[in-house]
Amino acid sequence: MRERFPAWRDVRDASEADLVAALRPGGLAAQKGPRIQAVLRAVDGLDLDWLATVPPEEAMAWLVALPGVGPKTASCVLLFSLDVPVMPVDTHIHRIAGRVGLTPAGTSADAAHAILTAMTPPARMLDAHLLLITHGRTTCTARRPRCDECVLLDLCDYGRALRT
Repeated sequence: MRERFPAWRDVRDASEADLVAALRPGGLAAQKGPRIQAVLRAVDGLDLDWLATVPPEEAMAWLVALPGVGPKTASCVLLFSLDVPVMPVDTHIHRIAGRVGLTPAGTSADAAHAILTAMTPPARMLDAHLLLITHGRTTCTARRPRCDECVLLDLCDYGRALRT
């Protein structure tokens, strides 16, 4: 998308069909294209830098009020674009947090954002996010977790139960 539309105003003003075509390699293009354009039309001046100057909870609330923006997308914008220390929770992080007991059983991914943000030191938020995703892709996989290789096994009831 960024190759085809180098500036956000280019994305906003593109035909929906052209944007969907540019997004197609990333998946869900038919959903993402219209949502991205709706958000860009709703954002005054295409500048979100001001979000870094307000409390993270306020920034999150403002972002999730935009059409099609949920906690994961809002957290990614804040952490990756504005260096606001919030924990984006994807499927890997949600799975690990549940297995290791960082979140109570039955906690939704949306609810896990606030829990994991509160327990992660702000200066380590990005590192923790990236390390958890890597761990979820390589070791704590959904179908066949490699518990025997896991550095977190001593903390993980799920992994210890699998080994018995």
